[in-house]
Order: sequence, then C-alpha cells, then structure tokens
Amino acid sequence: MADKKSKFSENKPGKFYVDDQCIACDACVMEAPNFFTMNDDDGHAYVKLQPKTPQELEECRSAMEACPVEAIGEDGE
Repeated sequence: MADKKSKFSENKPGKFYVDDQCIACDACVMEAPNFFTMNDDDGHAYVKLQPKTPQELEECRSAMEACPVEAIGEDGE
C-alpha cells in the first residue's frame, strides 16, 4: 500500500501520488498516460496531472490497480 509520507516530490498536488516503492515498470504510464509519466533520470513514475472528471478518475484507478508493487496512492491531499 502506498504511503503519502514517502511520495515523490514531482507528484502534482491532489488525490493521487506515486511513492518510493515504484519500480519503474511503466504500468501506470501505459494505463493512464495523460496522468502518469516517468522520471527517467531517477527511474520512477509520478503523477503529472490530477484527474478532474469521473472518467479521468477511473483511468487513474485503473493505473493504481495495474501497479504490481502498490506504489500509487489515492489518499493524497
């Protein structure tokens, strides 16, 4: 389970975030490319845009479910 105390600083403020358990598998980017991207220098994903519509929220939840290490959280501020 993701820990908001360990989230990456690149995450845009909001409900979703990626924490330091990310293994750079690219699953979230494949599921929701409008909302997740990779930091190629440090080798991890982060939230580049927070969802606003129900459809966008569902895309982010699909990305969260696709994460093999549960590094995506939905309880951010």
